[in-house]
Amino acid sequence: MEWLAAVEFQYNDKRHTVTGKTPFKLNFGRHSWKRNLVVQIEFPRLEEFLIGLQKSRKQTTKLIEEAQKNMKRQFDKERRNPQGLKAGNNMWLENKNI
Repeated sequence: MEWLAAVEFQYNDKRHTVTGKTPFKLNFGRHSWKRNLVVQIEFPRLEEFLIGLQKSRKQTTKLIEEAQKNMKRQFDKERRNPQGLKAGNNMWLENKNI
């Protein structure tokens, strides 16, 4: 448990393969601060900042949904239904190991 905060920070500071952005960037609109004590940051107007954050989140949502569809398609290529079962079919189950 003593390393949990460090592990969480490290995870949130890495770019996600699907989105290409870090969780810090998606949550706070900027990357995490790690180095200099003197930091110069330009602060955009609040409305511009929030609009940019919303756009980024919508784009990320679309990218993740597309990745999920691709993963499902790849999974379904290997999955077969040899008995021809369909939703709603009745069947007998053996309760020997239950």
